[in-house]
Amino acid sequence: MSLAYQQMSAFKSCNSWANDAAFRFVRPNPSTTCNSRRARWISPKAAVIPNFHLPMRSFEVKNRTSTDEIKSLRLITAIKTPYLPDGRFDLEAYDALVNMQIEGGADGVIVGGTTGEGQLMSWDEHIMLIGHTINCFGMSIKVIGNTGSNSTREAIHATEQGFAVGMHAALHINPYYGKTSLEGMVSHFKCVLPMGPTIIYNVPSRTGQDIPPSVIQSLAESTNLAGVKECMGHDRIKTYRKTGITVWSGNDDECHDSKWDHGATGVISVASNLVPGLMRELMFEGKNPSLNAKLLPLIKWLFCEPNPIGVNTALAQLGVVRPIFRLPYAPLPLAKRMQFVDIVGAIGRENFIGEKDVEVLDDNDFILVGRY
Repeated sequence: MSLAYQQMSAFKSCNSWANDAAFRFVRPNPSTTCNSRRARWISPKAAVIPNFHLPMRSFEVKNRTSTDEIKSLRLITAIKTPYLPDGRFDLEAYDALVNMQIEGGADGVIVGGTTGEGQLMSWDEHIMLIGHTINCFGMSIKVIGNTGSNSTREAIHATEQGFAVGMHAALHINPYYGKTSLEGMVSHFKCVLPMGPTIIYNVPSRTGQDIPPSVIQSLAESTNLAGVKECMGHDRIKTYRKTGITVWSGNDDECHDSKWDHGATGVISVASNLVPGLMRELMFEGKNPSLNAKLLPLIKWLFCEPNPIGVNTALAQLGVVRPIFRLPYAPLPLAKRMQFVDIVGAIGRENFIGEKDVEVLDDNDFILVGRY
């Protein structure tokens, strides 16, 4: 008998609620019905509902993605979220961008991550975009929703909603800014791991706190731990591979060596927004130092300012998305925008997504949206 069924049965039987006065409609005294002006309505007692949690989704397995399927993904794109002039999502451009990832050979997409600017979304926007991606592309690519938060309560609620709308896996960051102890970190992750396949994301440069291997080892017994997106370099990746934990490089500039020399499964990539075919070749076709060297100038350019500033600027100059930024992000300066055109020429325009010629946009071409 499923947990959800047991809970509903307990709810229905608790205190014989159907016959309880708290749930009955209170009718006026028949003796007063002859004079409606004198009839007095009596408020029923407040209904007392048993204090247990009704899950937002069934615990039964219904076409769920297995953790092993997530572990097998090599190229996962941290997908960009495009905008309309009023700051709302440009779903037409978004759908085209996801389609280009599928055509380029990406295995999965992270929706609403750092690159997708989940930090600038309301939770309603966040869950809507995850659900939209699943509905449109869930049969063609794995959809991993970023439902992490520094608030455990928010992380639980968003993850419930994400799996309710069908995402294949969740991405969870450790609590940032306020931070916590290692014991608190473990407890935080243990609250969300039971809900479905989960990738834990370690990026101390953004959170201000490292997730040490001891924390991951404490969580390794969970069958829902798909692995770690690791930004702490090759040595950390080797540590996880020695203990059998799946790990993806979170650094585009290190992903080739992480994959072929240090045992990473693959990469969760920003650069694949632009060149998914080349990034797939880098992850699937064996060691290729010449291709890696060819891509490094692009990758260095993408991260000359904090992500996603570079990829937003690049996609706009490729004509794939409108040149619209939600503040506090603003485009790279003109000199960097000119440099990007040279980088595209060196790698070959045919290797980049989109069909328009790359161009240098003027400052006035960009729209910066502060209220949306």
